[in-house]
Amino acid sequence: MTLSWKDLKVQAEQLNRSVPTGGPRVSKIKDVALFPGFFDVHVHFREPGFSYKETIRTGSLAAAHGGYTGVCAMPNLNPVPDSLEHLAEEQEIIDRDAVVDVLPYASITVGEKGKELVAMETLAPYCVAFSDDGVGVQDEAMMREAMQRAKALNKLIVAHCEVNEELKPGGCIHDGLFAATHGYVGINSASEFREVQRDVRLAGKTGCAFHACHISTKESVEAIRRGKAAGYDVTGETAPHYLVMDDSMLEEYGRFKMNPPIRDVTDREALIQGILDGTLDVIATDHAPHSAEEKSRGLSKSPFGIVGLETAFPVLYTKLVREGILPLEKLIDLLAVNPRRRFGLDLRPDDFTVFALEESYPVDPEQFLTQGRATPFEGWEVYGKCLLTVHHGNVVWKDPSVELTDCEDV
Repeated sequence: MTLSWKDLKVQAEQLNRSVPTGGPRVSKIKDVALFPGFFDVHVHFREPGFSYKETIRTGSLAAAHGGYTGVCAMPNLNPVPDSLEHLAEEQEIIDRDAVVDVLPYASITVGEKGKELVAMETLAPYCVAFSDDGVGVQDEAMMREAMQRAKALNKLIVAHCEVNEELKPGGCIHDGLFAATHGYVGINSASEFREVQRDVRLAGKTGCAFHACHISTKESVEAIRRGKAAGYDVTGETAPHYLVMDDSMLEEYGRFKMNPPIRDVTDREALIQGILDGTLDVIATDHAPHSAEEKSRGLSKSPFGIVGLETAFPVLYTKLVREGILPLEKLIDLLAVNPRRRFGLDLRPDDFTVFALEESYPVDPEQFLTQGRATPFEGWEVYGKCLLTVHHGNVVWKDPSVELTDCEDV
């Protein structure tokens, strides 16, 4: 396919400048669609500390391959970015290796251990937000103080909401029919929604801007809906796998294991309603790569986490847009516009991505640029192939089938 570089740049600039004022989210050129570059507020790039799973380089390349021009990198690293020294170590790698914007989180507590708050005032200028992703902050008084301090700093608290032990005693999948019939310990929905309810309540009391990670239950959706109705500054995200799968679709492989788990069909239906009515503002991938050996241990022994950056748009476009459940422009809001708006970031006129919407192909992990290969979508036939991703005016992904003309300045 031949595309004019000059035409693409003009279209992208017009599109990105019109979106904040309510303009269209999609521009059609020939047989392809041009969108603002996607932005994922929830990824795990594993570096420093776990580069055998993923690096900033491979993770950001995977992002570009999926149409993303920016991401927020979670802090469950080694060392945890809980001090200026540790945050600087991560930032040095980002500055050296990232091909898209990678904005680091700082942790809420030292070492993500839930015992002592970090020096938030010191870290705030250098992080996108505060999160202890991977674990919930169990102590209510500590979370209240974190929210009060974040409010004073005009920073988001982004929370992995989970009662760590009481309601999750070694579970590996949702506490539903599949767990019961296959002999697995289940993860109760209350392990998520009780802490969502608590944190929404605390956000209301403190006035803090609060964002709930990877919502998977109908009760969590309702908690956020009620918080918004009460005027609280709360938002929530969900992920593609929760929107297109339920636990009747599970198989006995590690690529079906993530935290929170894929839940009941009624939860999936509530999540879809949540993105349609604006209760849930963002779709994030929770891209969490592991080594092939780690994910080969089945549901019970594999670590939690799947990859998602390179499948998010095609899966959602195929299963929600093409089936008439979600308008395409609404999907672009959820993937590109709302994430930036919530995190105080502007659309750049020279960030965009181009997709061939009518091109179908099977999801093949061997074609991924991430080091991870575990995806529940393996083998799915999907529509929507990323042809080109441009970040700050530079081509960071181009499909081999694409030829750019008028491209002296590329």
